[in-house]
Amino acid sequence: MANERLRSAIVARGMTADDVAARIGVDPKTVDRWINGTKRKPYRRHQYALANLLGRDISYLWPEERTSGEVREAGQAELIRLYPHRAVVPREFWPELYAKATEAFDVLAYSGFWLSEDPAFFKVVREKSADGVPVRFMLGEPGCQAVGQRGEDEGIGAGMAGKVKNALVNYSPLFGLPGVEFRLHSTTLYNSLYRSDDELLANGHIYGVGAYLAPVLHLTRVPGGELFDSYAESIERVWQGARMIRSPHDLGAAA
Repeated sequence: MANERLRSAIVARGMTADDVAARIGVDPKTVDRWINGTKRKPYRRHQYALANLLGRDISYLWPEERTSGEVREAGQAELIRLYPHRAVVPREFWPELYAKATEAFDVLAYSGFWLSEDPAFFKVVREKSADGVPVRFMLGEPGCQAVGQRGEDEGIGAGMAGKVKNALVNYSPLFGLPGVEFRLHSTTLYNSLYRSDDELLANGHIYGVGAYLAPVLHLTRVPGGELFDSYAESIERVWQGARMIRSPHDLGAAA
């Protein structure tokens, strides 16, 4: 069976099998066989070399290296706290979380309207922009089917598209800041995700309930853990498929 994690990690680094082979001192065909599952997994020394080169844990690239108990324990270690509702997360926690960002500052939601009304959050965005930290907003395409369906699920119908548009207007002062980028997506979200480096908040979406009443998982990346990386990878997939906008009024037609 192909090792898709190894393949995606190589692609994410902008490398090819030939590049990897040259860096760790093996034949390119060997790397191809590791990727395509036609050769047993690398020797341990090559596993460490690959993990270091690709910036991934060995346990991520080869999950079978651990027992189910080890996977379970690592997952438990990743969970810092469970909030029963987003509404009970202290309001000051969000800007405090993002204030720690040095490499990754991501907001993936449909509207993120409540953040668009938080002056402390705006202050952090401006500070991170000045510090050269990339800030990425991924909001829902107002006219897309996914946003419309989420509006129906929450019982507000077209109100969800309206929330997205209003949030974009609120975010207007952030457009054009260095390193701050807005993209619109048409993805069906099962969670809204908020990432600051190696910490992440996953706000679940529940049918018939607004996101502010749904649970929030506060996660951190730990060696051997899979939860954080699973959510972080989904952020990347949405980012790659979303379209960049340069103003809050750059709205597309229904998707």
